[in-house]
Amino acid sequence: MLNPLRRFNKLFLATVVLPTALASVYYGFIASGQYISESSFIIYNPQQSNSSGFSSLLATAGMSNSSSGAYSVHDYILSRDALAEMQRTLNYRQMVSDGQIDAFNRFGGVLAPYSSVEELFEYYKKMVTVNIDAASNISLLQVTAYTAQDAQRVNANLLELGQKLVNRLNTQANEDAVRFYKLEVAAAEGKVRAASLAMAAYRNKQGVFNPAAESALQLQLVSKLQDTLIAEQTQLAQLMSNTPKNPQAPLLRKGIEELKKEIERQSAKITGGSNSLASKSSPYERQALDQAFAEKELAAALSALEQARVQALKQQLFVEVIAKPSLPDEAMQPKRLRGVLATLVVGLLLWGVMSVIVGGVKEHHDR
Repeated sequence: MLNPLRRFNKLFLATVVLPTALASVYYGFIASGQYISESSFIIYNPQQSNSSGFSSLLATAGMSNSSSGAYSVHDYILSRDALAEMQRTLNYRQMVSDGQIDAFNRFGGVLAPYSSVEELFEYYKKMVTVNIDAASNISLLQVTAYTAQDAQRVNANLLELGQKLVNRLNTQANEDAVRFYKLEVAAAEGKVRAASLAMAAYRNKQGVFNPAAESALQLQLVSKLQDTLIAEQTQLAQLMSNTPKNPQAPLLRKGIEELKKEIERQSAKITGGSNSLASKSSPYERQALDQAFAEKELAAALSALEQARVQALKQQLFVEVIAKPSLPDEAMQPKRLRGVLATLVVGLLLWGVMSVIVGGVKEHHDR
C-alpha cells in the first residue's frame, strides 16, 4: 500500500515545486524584458477654450469638437491604417518577431504561431494603449516593445500620425465649409463678366459711353448756343432800332438762322429719333443696373466666403504634445519576482485543494 505521505509529497511536487521551478527558470532566464514608452498630448480648440456662458454649458453637456477629435485620434492610433503606416516606416512585423525575443512573447512564436495581418493587428492592439482623462482631456499613449529604443520610436511615430490626422481633418473641414461659397463666388464672377461684356458690346454697337453724362454735356452745349442766340437777337433788335439800314443786319440775321439750325441739330441728338441719347438711355440704364446688381451679388458672395473661412478657422483643432515619448531605462514587464510568487501561491492553493479532495476520496474508499 502506498504511503499517504509519499502521495502528498508527489502532489506537492507536481502542483507547487515543479510549476514554481519552471516559473523561476522562465522569468529568470527566458522571458524577454518589455519596455514601456509613455507620452501625453491634448487636442484642443482655442475658441472653445475661451468660450463661456451658454456656449460653454452646451460644450460640457455634449461632446465638444476637441473631445471628438481626441477620440478620432485614439481610434486611428488603434486602427489597421496606423499599423500599415507603422509597417511601412518602421517594419513593425520585424520589430516584434525578432529572434532575440522569447518564443512565448514574440509575434509568430509559440503562443502566436500565425503570421497573418489580422493576427499582427491583434498583437499590435495588445502592445499599444491610449486613454483619455475626461476631466483634463489629456490623452496618455503607452507603447510596449522589447527594446527601449523601439518603444520610443513607435510612440513618436504614432504621435506624428495623430498630428497628421488632425491636419487632414482640419483641411477637409475647411474645404467642406467653403466649397459651397466658392461655387457662389464663381457664379457671381461669371455674372459680372457677362454683364461687363454685355455693357461693352452695347457701347460699341451704339457708339455711346454713358448716355446720361453725354446728355448733360449736350444740354450744356445747347444752353450755350441758346445764350449766344439770345445775345445776337438782342444785338439785332438794337441795331434795327438805331440804324435800320446798317449793313451788319443781314450778317446778324444769317448768324441767328445758323444758330437756330445748330440748336435744332444738337437738340435732336438728345431727344430726336431712334439714334438720340434719350432713346439709348433706357437700354443703357438696364445694362448698368444688371452690372451693378451682379457686382453687389459678387460682393455679398465674397463676404459670405470670408465669413465661412473665419468660422472654419474657429473650428480647427490643434495637437499639443505635453510629454514627449519617454526612453525607458529599464524593463517594466514582466514582473519577474511577482510572477514567481504568483505561481507559488497558486500552486499552494491548488495543492491545498487537491490534498483535501484526495484525502476525502481516500477516506471514502477506506470505508
